[in-house]
Amino acid sequence: MIILVNGKTNQVARRTDPAGALWVRMDELPRATGWQMKPEGACLGDLCIPLPADKREEWIADADDWVWFCYSEFADRIGQKYARDGDVWSLGSVPEVRRAGLESAIAPDFEVTERNGDTLRLSDLRGRKVVLFTWSSW
Repeated sequence: MIILVNGKTNQVARRTDPAGALWVRMDELPRATGWQMKPEGACLGDLCIPLPADKREEWIADADDWVWFCYSEFADRIGQKYARDGDVWSLGSVPEVRRAGLESAIAPDFEVTERNGDTLRLSDLRGRKVVLFTWSSW
């Protein structure tokens, strides 16, 4: 299975679920999504979201000799959008992280590959006025 998030492509183990939910092994969760489990809950950097006590047993399961986390249920809970096409899952931005960026008025750093093959990072242009034009074929 493949998870697309924050411009990265991560191949992870697949768990079959009759409901079609996205289950991620706990050991693959940080690499695949950026989130990691801590005693205070699911954490993405400094942002920690406690897991509801009534959902812990539904969202964390032992199966196939691994501990799994039902990421799609968690994403629904925090308002993170996602799309699935077969075995490929594309995860949108986390609303709380996006909200913090809007409040600070600082664009998140990202990189693109220029036509000549060089990598350009938004942070390389810090202190200058930048206009971004985007396009997509879909």
